[in-house]
Amino acid sequence: MIGQDLTFVPPAQRVAGTARLACEKDGGRTRLRRLYQDGSAKIRMPAVSADPLEAVLINTAGGLTGGDRLGWQVDVDAGASASITTQACEKIYRAASDRAEVRVKLTVGAGGRIAWLPQETIVFDRSAFARRLDLELAAGAEALVLEATVFGRLAMGERAAHGAFHDRWRVSQEGALVHAEDFRIGPDIAAILGRSAVAGGAIAMATVLMISPRVEALLDPARDIIGGQGDASVWSVKKSGKLLARLFAEDGYQLRKRLVPLVELLNGRAGLPKLWSL
Repeated sequence: MIGQDLTFVPPAQRVAGTARLACEKDGGRTRLRRLYQDGSAKIRMPAVSADPLEAVLINTAGGLTGGDRLGWQVDVDAGASASITTQACEKIYRAASDRAEVRVKLTVGAGGRIAWLPQETIVFDRSAFARRLDLELAAGAEALVLEATVFGRLAMGERAAHGAFHDRWRVSQEGALVHAEDFRIGPDIAAILGRSAVAGGAIAMATVLMISPRVEALLDPARDIIGGQGDASVWSVKKSGKLLARLFAEDGYQLRKRLVPLVELLNGRAGLPKLWSL
């Protein structure tokens, strides 16, 4: 007690977590080389009989709100292969002050491959969130990167009408920038998504990026899966290629119905992470 009338209220505890994983090619297979975990960020690796090495990212706090900080780092050595997903959808809750921040740093050595396939980010009303993804690829390295976002949960009667959301990607290969984008929406999220030039009222969307020399052959099958709610394009970058796809849908379930076959197509023999389902 402070005096007779004032009660001391301690400041809210904030989420803080960092996890780093490094893997290497050893004895014909990709194996764990280093694992570091701190705070609410945890990594678990299901047993697999062949490449790629699979890792599951877990935020033990169960969601993020203003002031929370989370960092993930994955290093894939030359010739190695890793598939990264999350245990569940990440939830971004209402923020009383400040914003939640997530930082992702991925590096892939020569001839290596990474599939960054987290489950959807669910954004709640009056949340504030910023995510930064940096990917550095060496010569001959390949990557498949997915981020899907759902603004509200219609099945629960929840809609993210207001808030702030910022997603920043920077992808380089052999030191040269091959992809950069910043997606920012708010404070009137619902009104912006309602515009025909933005999403036409859809609340679920995804960006899929693939860096690989095989992308040209995958463009037409990818467009068939995406259908009329989105599109995909292909470019030549360095000595490789880039496929960029955008998808949108009325809700998270409708979005995932197309994301599942699209990831299965683009991820080749590795297919879909075991934790993904409809």
